Amino acid sequence: MRAKKNNKQTAILLAALFFIVSGYTILQDDWVVPEKFKNMENPYAQVEDEDEIGKDLYSMHCRSCHGKTGLGDGSKAFELESDVKDFTSKAFKSQSDGSIYFKIIIGRDEMPSFDKKIREEEDRWMLVNYVKSF
Repeated sequence: MRAKKNNKQTAILLAALFFIVSGYTILQDDWVVPEKFKNMENPYAQVEDEDEIGKDLYSMHCRSCHGKTGLGDGSKAFELESDVKDFTSKAFKSQSDGSIYFKIIIGRDEMPSFDKKIREEEDRWMLVNYVKSF
């Protein structure tokens, strides 16, 4: 009888652990980027940003959260509930330019949308190029 009780407790514990781990995985970074954006070509990928548009936009809109060197350690980062991304990480750098573009322009949760603040297409791509340079 005792073995059945232990098996039942073990099964309940394993089920609970499975749901906790599954929930954690789902909550981590499930930012779904539409295929249209994932496959989007960066028309400015090989263009030098002589006017430092990307750097200026980063300083104005991104540095307070993502930090001076893109580590996600800006002055406002610790006030947020969201995990501020580190632009130097392999996970960030493995994204397509279009995915980064989507995240910057559309935003989500505490990451604001810059669709109305950064209107020029070239400026948007210069910002994408700049954050990829960390």
